[in-house]
Amino acid sequence: MSTPTPLIPALILIETTSLLIRPLALGVRLTANLTAGHLLIQLISTASTVLLPILPTVSILTTLILLLLTILEIAVAIIQAYVFVLLLSLYLQENI
Repeated sequence: MSTPTPLIPALILIETTSLLIRPLALGVRLTANLTAGHLLIQLISTASTVLLPILPTVSILTTLILLLLTILEIAVAIIQAYVFVLLLSLYLQENI
């Protein structure tokens, strides 16, 4: 059994839209993940700056956490870039 003839134009439109949306969805996901990490770093660095005159010990601890979070953010950025390139190449191989 094959696809009914009246459905072929609709299926072409749906498949074309799907192929165009995939890379955009990957870009949005990558942007959201990196933005979330940057926002968290900004919040913690602001907290550390505000706490410095009030509670220096807590501020130093917060700065240490910020350093560890920055290392984690670098690792996440590398992994996200790898996943983005891998999925994009798979999508392109599938359609070319």
